Amino acid sequence: MRWILVAVIVLATTLGEVLQAIGMKRHGEIHDFRPDALGRVVSTLVRCRYILAAIAAMAVSFFAFMALLSITELSFAVPVTAASYIFETVLAKYLLKEHVGWKRWMGVLLVAGGVTLLSF
Repeated sequence: MRWILVAVIVLATTLGEVLQAIGMKRHGEIHDFRPDALGRVVSTLVRCRYILAAIAAMAVSFFAFMALLSITELSFAVPVTAASYIFETVLAKYLLKEHVGWKRWMGVLLVAGGVTLLSF
């Protein structure tokens, strides 16, 4: 059961963060942080389907993480769900067309090694 929850968390987190990135790239950079300007930003973002889907995916991830914590230790749950960083980096490179340099790929390999160590 815990590995099913880990898979749900990793997939939902990855999906949520990629959708959030797409939504924010479409919105553009936020320059004005006054309360009224932030209200307009929130008003715009709650109508963006990518942001709404990201919120839903992150909610799934959150509740799956709560379920995982109810059956396993935090010292297992947090590091193993870091596998989402691996998938997010791959999707950033190939789906979002971001530049991912060799240092980031080395970081991904280190994360993958840590997750692998935890799985045994």
